[in-house]
Amino acid sequence: MRFLSLSLGPPSAPISLLGLKPTTLAGSIGILYICAMADKKRTGNLDWEDVRYFVALARHRSLSATARALRVNHATVSRRVASLEATLGCAMFDRGLGGYALTHDGKAVLDQAIAMEEAALAVLGRLNTSTELSGLVRLTSGRTLAEWFLVERMHGLRRRYPAIDIEMVGDVRLLSLARREADIALRFGVPKNSEIAARRVGTISFGLYVASSLRDEPNAAARLPLIGFDREEVSIAEAEWLQQFFPGRRFAFRGSQPAQAAAARAGFGVALLPRYLAAGDRRLAEVACDKPLLQREIWLLVRPGLKRVGRVRAVADYVIEVFRQERQRFAGTHDLVALEPQPERSER
Repeated sequence: MRFLSLSLGPPSAPISLLGLKPTTLAGSIGILYICAMADKKRTGNLDWEDVRYFVALARHRSLSATARALRVNHATVSRRVASLEATLGCAMFDRGLGGYALTHDGKAVLDQAIAMEEAALAVLGRLNTSTELSGLVRLTSGRTLAEWFLVERMHGLRRRYPAIDIEMVGDVRLLSLARREADIALRFGVPKNSEIAARRVGTISFGLYVASSLRDEPNAAARLPLIGFDREEVSIAEAEWLQQFFPGRRFAFRGSQPAQAAAARAGFGVALLPRYLAAGDRRLAEVACDKPLLQREIWLLVRPGLKRVGRVRAVADYVIEVFRQERQRFAGTHDLVALEPQPERSER
């Protein structure tokens, strides 16, 4: 009978699986059970580094993207994944023109591998007694919120924690916390996954905006053509609101939210815009609307197992501060000076 060992770092510093949570041990045994083959088809003990590279490649789907994320070269990624496949005796990926797609065995192994990754991070978090917070935190949100609001307000975080690195992913595609595509997410609406640590950080209000030169146009909201999203994005709440209250209206311009704001400034028509993006822009004017205007709650989500990791908690707390200090901007009643967030004084 062969005993299984797991390394969380260099070969000189192995950590026995017997010292980890039962779920970690079960995950490791589960990986070997899923790919159970004749002993002669296995070539060695399970190496945690191989598993870590496998999870990263499953997430990024290409050698080059995985190599960039892990800060290694693509040959290292390929070698690590090949090592895992040799150890387990089964293929983890199908290689195709569209990238690396998980095989049936790969899909079965992935959940167990993620469980190992979560437990490994928890172990490393306990072992890290340094008061200096450092490392990478991956934060995802909608592109407009990331690029037109959040990024420019992260300078204070950099000053407080210079050793923390941020990867900001502004994307319309919802990255998965459960599959470790991100550590922290900003999402609209109440999260459905009860296992994810969640906190409502604010409410984004919307208004109807036109070019400032059209501010005196009679009944502008009802008469001017609309500005909205691409046809493929009709499920977005803003698009649904326009369809509900202005059915059949002509769209003179379609595009991303920042492009909609630019189109409104150019006089294409009326756009439904978040007030944090439009209010304070003297080239835009909000027009009256007899419809109940859209409001969207925004929630901060933290990946399971990471809420006690120092660097993740520091970034999450900072983002919460940003939204607390900028709540008037989201309501459209802010002044034009963006202040650096200050630590909350009330008890937690």
